[in-house]
Amino acid sequence: MPLSVVWFKRDLRLDDHRPLAQAAARGLLVALYVDEPSLRRAPDCDASHLAFIEDSLAALDCGLRERGIPLTRRHGEVVEVLADLHRAHPFDRLLAHEETGTRLTWDRDRAVAAWCRARGVQFVEIPQNGVVRRLASRDGWARRWDARMREPLTPAPRHLRGPAGLLPGGPPPGPAPRRRPDAQRGGEPEGLGLLDSFLDQRGVDYRTAMSSPVTAFDACSRLSPHLAWGTISLRRVSQATDARIAQVRAARGGGLAVDPRWAASLRSFSGRLRWHCHFMQKLEDEPRIEFENVARSCDGLREHALPADLAQARLGAWTAGETGYPMVDACMRALIRTGWINFRMRAMLMSFAAYHLWLHWRPVSLVLARRFLDYEPGIHYSQCQMQSGTTGINTVRIYSPGKQVLDHDPHGVFIRAELPALARVPDAFLAEPHRMPGSLQREVGCVIGRDYPAPLVDHGEAWRAAREQMAAIRRRPESRAEADRVQARHGSRRSGLAQMPGRRRGRGEQAAALAQRGLWDEPNEPPGAR
Repeated sequence: MPLSVVWFKRDLRLDDHRPLAQAAARGLLVALYVDEPSLRRAPDCDASHLAFIEDSLAALDCGLRERGIPLTRRHGEVVEVLADLHRAHPFDRLLAHEETGTRLTWDRDRAVAAWCRARGVQFVEIPQNGVVRRLASRDGWARRWDARMREPLTPAPRHLRGPAGLLPGGPPPGPAPRRRPDAQRGGEPEGLGLLDSFLDQRGVDYRTAMSSPVTAFDACSRLSPHLAWGTISLRRVSQATDARIAQVRAARGGGLAVDPRWAASLRSFSGRLRWHCHFMQKLEDEPRIEFENVARSCDGLREHALPADLAQARLGAWTAGETGYPMVDACMRALIRTGWINFRMRAMLMSFAAYHLWLHWRPVSLVLARRFLDYEPGIHYSQCQMQSGTTGINTVRIYSPGKQVLDHDPHGVFIRAELPALARVPDAFLAEPHRMPGSLQREVGCVIGRDYPAPLVDHGEAWRAAREQMAAIRRRPESRAEADRVQARHGSRRSGLAQMPGRRRGRGEQAAALAQRGLWDEPNEPPGAR
């Protein structure tokens, strides 16, 4: 019988897995996962990623064994593994999902394709989301996304058959990967359970609760790690969301009592699923943006703006959550603990590093890549550049850490939980504890510079300097020409995509006081599938 190899990468599931279904229908198959040393050594890899993958592989192996075969694991670079496997068990077809990854995975996939051609092995790559390979134009992209999401789901095969005498193997030698203290667990059952709980219960307040870290941990779908590592398919999530929208609409039309928040929250989430692939498409179309500015007119903006030792010191303080700005530091501590933070806070973290600290986005992006359990390269590098102002087309958004406290955690529920040193700081000083009088600092046990860091930079000065430098860059004729090029290649064609949410207003006198000191920001929050 013909023998196929199904190569699992970022698609660690049985449900809606077309390469697996096609191989099962054809005959014997090997379900292969390769632990690649080059990827484990890469600067964007973290032990927490590996722990999530181990969970997911355990669930995948269990599901495969129930259907007749084990998961085959090998340790080594993929071409070498395939060559060894081919010598022992000659196969004539290799099936995998397309992947929009880093240059490392792109070069690896090209090497695999070359090896297959040289050995007469058919290499079949199948799309698994809305990203279109070799896309000629963004025109009509949203319609193609819709068409892909409407395609029938592929059920998991009931029975699988493998070749005799193949040893399943196991994880690489050494201790188990280190898990973050409160990180999500991986595995297809976990992802499907989150989808059900979000659409049935947790998502009711999604639209209004997703921006605050106080409420977002429960109100957001929390599906992003499962989408990133492929334990659930985007098509499954999209169709389940559409079905829930139809269910709510039918219930309201039939006169049944339905919480009015559901309709807006489900529409908002559905739109963000489209934006998920919109950003991945940018890296697929232009892989260089993993390393280079999207807009080359921004070259030289930050690369050598700071002395190396100062840039390293700022990066270290930001990475450790010791900038002296409570919302920035609390979000960093939450990332260290959980591997997740909501989208608005991600944008604020990146904005603060890029504008306040004037750090280049590339080293900052690698820190966040390791921190984010849901690290998806296609989304990640597009967003890091967007929040740093180097795309040339997006609005410059300089988030005020102080205003984010007032808007999203005015009583310090989140901040105090992540930063115990601020436990007794009054609400009025929580956004800027360094402004407390010395006597009050001593009274509440939070002496700035001893119990909590002094601000790394002055917000007002950094805000004004960043605005001036970004405005100067964008006034250049070459910048405007570059923006036209970027828009033509990567810009959204709004038809079929969710509109940007509206502006948020501040809170009374406190917000007005911040505005007078140059601490005001009112960015439109770009959608993200979280």
